[in-house]
Amino acid sequence: MIKIVEVAAEKSGGLVALATALGIKHQALYSWTRVPAERVLDMERITGIPREQIRPDLAAIFINPSDIPQPEMMIQ
Repeated sequence: MIKIVEVAAEKSGGLVALATALGIKHQALYSWTRVPAERVLDMERITGIPREQIRPDLAAIFINPSDIPQPEMMIQ
């Protein structure tokens, strides 16, 4: 099992709890060689592990909502 899944399982109450929260069977976690891109945001929400740590190779494509200027912050 990959290290990030081990860490995520610890943070979420165990492997079965993580899998349940992700809506998959826990056996599937053993086959991952990396976290599937479509699972990254859910794993971040469940565990609090930043998406950049879950899939550093995809960090550039993840937009953090706090990085988007809010209308009241925009220069008029």
